Amino acid sequence: MIIQLDMQSELPIYSQLVYQIIEGIASGELQLGEALPSVRNLAADIGVNLHTVNKAYTLLKQDGYILIHRQKGVVVNPDGMPGLTDDFLKKQQRELRPIIAEAICRGMTKEELSAVLDQIYDDVKMGNQGINE
Repeated sequence: MIIQLDMQSELPIYSQLVYQIIEGIASGELQLGEALPSVRNLAADIGVNLHTVNKAYTLLKQDGYILIHRQKGVVVNPDGMPGLTDDFLKKQQRELRPIIAEAICRGMTKEELSAVLDQIYDDVKMGNQGINE
């Protein structure tokens, strides 16, 4: 999996890393039980501080996407992904609400917004980078 970070983005690097690993799992590019690089190796490979990678891995572990073993290292959770929870649904609504509000202000219809969501869903499932390609 290729990690692409935007060092000029307002989004923190650790968040970009979290989102890209989750997207890698969602697309099937990362398989359940697959080993990920160690904190030190990934930090060196992508040129960031190891504390940045450690924070990303900690968040992924807390949410159930990865497991960290002393002997096996970091692996995509072999038992599967976390399910839908009320907390996740609330977080999703909280994060989507300002995006939808801005779309409405810019004149986007519900159908146009749904088409964008459909396209993004398909891109993620297929492992496409979408607009950044």
